[in-house]
Amino acid sequence: MRDGVCVRVRSLVKVYAGTVRAVDGVSTEVLDGEIRAFLGPNGAGKTTLMRVLTTQLKPTAGDAWVMGYHVVLEAAKVRGVIGYVPQEFSVWNDLTGYENLLIYAKLYGVPSDERRRVIEEALEFMGLSEAANRLVRTYSGGMIRRLELAAALMVRPKVLFLDEPTIGLDPRARSLVWSRVLEYREEYGTTVVFNTHYMDEAERYAERVTVMNRGRVIAEGSPGELMKLVGEGVVLQIRVNGDAHAALNALSGLEGVVVVSSENPLKVKLADAQQGIARVLGALLARGVGVEEVVVRNPSLEDVFLKLTGMTIEEAEALGYREAAWVRRAIRRGG
Repeated sequence: MRDGVCVRVRSLVKVYAGTVRAVDGVSTEVLDGEIRAFLGPNGAGKTTLMRVLTTQLKPTAGDAWVMGYHVVLEAAKVRGVIGYVPQEFSVWNDLTGYENLLIYAKLYGVPSDERRRVIEEALEFMGLSEAANRLVRTYSGGMIRRLELAAALMVRPKVLFLDEPTIGLDPRARSLVWSRVLEYREEYGTTVVFNTHYMDEAERYAERVTVMNRGRVIAEGSPGELMKLVGEGVVLQIRVNGDAHAALNALSGLEGVVVVSSENPLKVKLADAQQGIARVLGALLARGVGVEEVVVRNPSLEDVFLKLTGMTIEEAEALGYREAAWVRRAIRRGG
């Protein structure tokens, strides 16, 4: 059951305590060698779906296969072909980097006479050779992430699953983590599946993006294909001085101007940048609305999410915060 498909998901459902549908009928396919992002706010169902695909959770209904192996019926075979880096740190702070990888090498069944070579190669690839004998508690967040990647890649996985791989890292550390992932994928052709709520990360690194919200897939395609849902033109972000409601009234009915977010800063979609910007600023000034800042940019995946849901990803996270926290507690309990 392959046909060039690396991950296949069919009508997958995961319900916690009979009430919370963390994953609600998801179907998708990831091709061999693809970099696929699952994008959405916290509580969208991304982590639950990944934990099903990595055999940590059993689905309530539906089916999924990784490299042709069923995630429930052939769980051991699935674990033999994947690498996984969870959202939460998964190394021991009171051990050295080398000692952490030694534990993982034993868990993965790396032959004893090959462990030193495999560990040293993994540390070198991740740029951690000089820190190998330091306690992990002295590592930065980016170094810890690279150590976890080193552990996941020691067994040359066919599929690498990354759950929010750069959450909480500064831009330089994020870039370094991704440079290692992309280098490894280029060398070994590994399929990379990652969860993120960073729009720029999905746009920059994913070949295809699956957008999720409240347990469901709401859109899927390449970043370019998804951004066509917003339409041609540019997005104007305007920070006004004072009441945003007055600004909305000023822009109401303007030809070629579509308000996509009514919060301050306002976001409006312009069919024609040159004429549209002048029209928008003129309308605001005519109504006495002060303008503090104007930013012009191309449409992004954030605009796609806004168009599909009527909310920014931050607003969706706030709306689903309690449910997301409940699901995380259920996951930790093994629910």
